[in-house]
Amino acid sequence: MSKFDAIPLPDLPIREALPSLLSALGDAGRAVLIAPPGAGKTTCVPLACLDQPWREGKIIMLEPRRLAARAAARRMAELLGEPVGKRVGYRVRIESRISKDTIIEVVTEGVFARMIVDDPGLEGVSLVLFDEFHERSLDADMALAFTLEVQAALRDDLRLVVMSATLDGGRVASILDDAPIVQSMGRTFPVETRYLPRKPQGRLEDAVTAAVMQALEEEEGSQLVFLPGQAEIHRTEERLAKRLPKDILLAPLYGAMDGKAQDLAIRPVGAGKRKIVLATSIAETSLTIDGVRVIIDAGLVRRPRFEPNLGISRLETVRVSRASADQRQGRAGRTEPGVCYRLWDKGQTAALPAFEPPEILESDLSRLVLDLALWGESDPTNLKWLDQPPAAGWSEAVKLLTDFGALDDKGLLTAHGKAIATLPLPPRLAHMLVLSRRQGGEPLAARIAALLTEGGRMRHNDLRRLLQDLDSNRLPRARDIKALASRWSKASGKGAIPPEEAGSILALAYPDRIAMRRGAAGRYLLASGRGGVLDPEDPLNTEMFLVVADLQGAAGNARITLAAPIDRKTVVDNFADLITQEEAVTYHRQTGTVSAKLETRLGRIVLAEKRLKQPSPDAISAALIAAIRKEGLRVLPFSKETQRWRGRIRFVAEREEGWPDFSDAGLLESLEDWLQPFLAGKTALSDITSGDLQSALQAQVPYDRLASLDAVLPTHFVVPTGSKIPIDYGAENGPVLAVRVQELFGLDSHPSIMGGKLPLLLHLLSPAHRPLQVTRDLPGFWRGSWKDVKADMRGQYPKHVWPDDPLTTQATRRAKPRGK
Repeated sequence: MSKFDAIPLPDLPIREALPSLLSALGDAGRAVLIAPPGAGKTTCVPLACLDQPWREGKIIMLEPRRLAARAAARRMAELLGEPVGKRVGYRVRIESRISKDTIIEVVTEGVFARMIVDDPGLEGVSLVLFDEFHERSLDADMALAFTLEVQAALRDDLRLVVMSATLDGGRVASILDDAPIVQSMGRTFPVETRYLPRKPQGRLEDAVTAAVMQALEEEEGSQLVFLPGQAEIHRTEERLAKRLPKDILLAPLYGAMDGKAQDLAIRPVGAGKRKIVLATSIAETSLTIDGVRVIIDAGLVRRPRFEPNLGISRLETVRVSRASADQRQGRAGRTEPGVCYRLWDKGQTAALPAFEPPEILESDLSRLVLDLALWGESDPTNLKWLDQPPAAGWSEAVKLLTDFGALDDKGLLTAHGKAIATLPLPPRLAHMLVLSRRQGGEPLAARIAALLTEGGRMRHNDLRRLLQDLDSNRLPRARDIKALASRWSKASGKGAIPPEEAGSILALAYPDRIAMRRGAAGRYLLASGRGGVLDPEDPLNTEMFLVVADLQGAAGNARITLAAPIDRKTVVDNFADLITQEEAVTYHRQTGTVSAKLETRLGRIVLAEKRLKQPSPDAISAALIAAIRKEGLRVLPFSKETQRWRGRIRFVAEREEGWPDFSDAGLLESLEDWLQPFLAGKTALSDITSGDLQSALQAQVPYDRLASLDAVLPTHFVVPTGSKIPIDYGAENGPVLAVRVQELFGLDSHPSIMGGKLPLLLHLLSPAHRPLQVTRDLPGFWRGSWKDVKADMRGQYPKHVWPDDPLTTQATRRAKPRGK
């Protein structure tokens, strides 16, 4: 009798790996399981652990998505011949199917993150399974870090398995104290790959529709079509609905759908029928959609990208990774040979990134910081992570939570922080909900929070209209959204703030996204400094102020996709502590002068301004400095003497330490240090004199070095005629001494500086100051090239002295006397 006959496990490839996995769990308490899609790990591993001698409590299995959690629980319950909620149940954000008999709980990663924060001891839990860990959600990374700490500090009997199809098992095993790695070879059928490159200028939905129709003609079986988001799914659905035969079921599949609609997409169709499922990346893993043997992959995914400097997460449509493309392709070979149509050129596959980046590296970390603070930890380096939270994102999150009053100056949770940490919401929305209780706006805030987290693709850009649709049940999943809102709101809806005041509530979460209209209709500037654009025909264009809930696209031209109006008085009254008054000094390039205004600002938004007749000297000098930095040093009146002096300093600074950097780049970077102190009383660039510049630069050189400069690097060299010839320290290959050759007659040593250590580069000139020769060896020139130069010069300048022996000839500045 098989070891697993007591548990009705299906005949799947994972069965061969189960003995090694269970042995590892019995001995080490930890394991990493790598098994390809279709191997059966999601279904079989929890069931195989049911009758293990070490299992005394529950088995918790984490799934990245609600749909996968429900589907896994239903499949396991079906194998046990029981309804969901008996020995196998699930808990997701909106619904729960568990009972006192439940042993295996399938939960989403977010639910488990809340569970372990609320109960760090994980009492009554024997095993935690992390399924599809390769997706590397922020919740999964945090949950694993917490679970490892619980196992090490409180529960050495707690067992842990990290499972994935595409995973660097060695890296994961290392943070699990070198846990055993168990691999299942899996069993897949061959999948033929066909490439259908789409035109870059064409609509994605048209290319996908054409590929679907082509595949219907060429292949049997149902299709699974991968698209980046809901909008593309619905546009493709509209196109296909006009062309498909009636016996083909067309089913969208994405996360914001209700459970019944999702079940329709994954449920088998009747014999002889076909189905086309239009899905986001939700269908890449964990799910088995019966009958699918054709994959159509648009090669795109929509991923949130957090911009720490602006505090904004925006959705970005990007190319999938090779790992995701392979996962998608593998869905066609689960039960029989299949075909995968890829809507890109074959050569582009190698250019795809190897893996999707972990969320922890690109996401808003405010929830992570809050949960760690609730956990009692303010330093993330004290926990085990596959990838440490990036310092910039961590600092930005700490600043946000400190500004909200959730953390004190030591990084510890305040009473307000504890209140928002108990809500299963992003901190901004939780902060909004808690603050709204003081204004009687909690019911409205709860509905806004539920809409923003559960509403999916919005029908309108105006949040007020969405709230009205929600209240009248005209939104998809309206009942679920309202049920969530009721769970979060402690107040009744009687006498509550109406939907028309949504902007004032939303601004509590996003004060940095209060936006003011600027320039052309539809263009707004957010307090954060980012620009946003509304469609020209959008009714919200008439509003002077908006609060932006969502915007998508590039930072310079982001499209506002959800907002609510707010009036100026509410902004001024409710956010007085964020409003500042600043002098704004403007430099006018044409005149070289400055003017000043006193601006009342909310972040980067100018709410009001008035002209200042007497701006502060500091503001004027700062504006002049900014103008110089923008225009360059060319706008400053450096004299030739000062430039030569600069050249000397630059020359010696390249050879000795302790001298200032007088290069163009160095001076521009340090304008505040050397020039700003000399701008007192000046209101225009024309007020700056060459003397000011000379004094400013000299002030940067230590006195002892300044005193020794002439001895080390003289400004001039005295030639035999007595002429003082300037040395050009800034010349190429310098320092250069450019001198008429006749003034060097009689000199048998090469001119040098720095105590004879550095020979000057001589540019020997004709009487007309034209170049004759370049040399660093004057004696060698006299004894060598002079003969040829002399012959040539006698012909060109017969009135000048051209001796056969220049070393015995007296140097001269003049031509021969007349008659000689």
